[in-house]
Amino acid sequence: MMEQLTQASQVADLLAGQDYIASTQIATICYLAAKMKRPVLVEGPAGVGKTELAKAVAAATGAELIHLQCYEGLDETKAIYEWEYAKQLLYTQMLKEKIHDLVKDTHSLGEAAEAIIAQENAFFSRHFLLPRPLLKAITLGKPNVLLIDEIDKADPEFEAYLLEVLGNYQITIPELGRMQAEVVPMVFLTSNASRDLSDALKRRCLHLYIDFPTNELEAQIVERKFPLLDKKLVKKMVDAVQAIRVMDLKKLPSISETLDWAQSLVSLQASRLGVEELQTTLGVIAKYEADGKRILEKAKDILGE
Repeated sequence: MMEQLTQASQVADLLAGQDYIASTQIATICYLAAKMKRPVLVEGPAGVGKTELAKAVAAATGAELIHLQCYEGLDETKAIYEWEYAKQLLYTQMLKEKIHDLVKDTHSLGEAAEAIIAQENAFFSRHFLLPRPLLKAITLGKPNVLLIDEIDKADPEFEAYLLEVLGNYQITIPELGRMQAEVVPMVFLTSNASRDLSDALKRRCLHLYIDFPTNELEAQIVERKFPLLDKKLVKKMVDAVQAIRVMDLKKLPSISETLDWAQSLVSLQASRLGVEELQTTLGVIAKYEADGKRILEKAKDILGE
């Protein structure tokens, strides 16, 4: 569906239908990624909507979402494919039981060996192959969104596995040969920049940096998620979050914390946001004790009182 769009603004409308308010830059990069069939490397602070972008694109286009969560030590058996050894073992047992039938019509040791060797092709066939997210995305045969989440947490060696996938949308399995995507997946890689990614990986991707939203955009996001929340209260809350983000804190509140804060105010049926309300809901936006103390020290300034 995304490829059929004629302008980036239509992407923004599609995402808005999934309650994802996209900036012009976000909509444009998603549009170009679909048209150019290129993966998107999405970087930015934690909690600004990088993962949610891929989920929103999948939901908006009706494509299947395939999620690969990266972590230290991730290897090809968890990311690409592995063989189902239990099934292969069962096949081996069956072959042993049938070996007499296989060789009964042969007239020499060479013919008997050839008859048995011929069965090895079935041993390493797609019947015994267990696709992991990368191979599943390549072989699905219908539109899908592949989310490679927090790629910076994986070992640098794992990036080499991705180059073939992201460069040509293909995977080579030694026993079966090359598997090429019939339907090219739309790929999103997210990174919190905990380590530098290789230039080779970056060359294959369009780059998108999602920063903390502007005051106006953040207010729009909150109002869409919580339409019954008083707009004056939304403005004061967003202004407070924006003020907190310029402070020297260990962890700055992201848009996810803003939405959690809005949810807490709705749950408490709050009609105002003052120092008392900030103090009682502080654990929603401050995740470290030291950060909480700094916020309370500046509470009146943050709330404009």
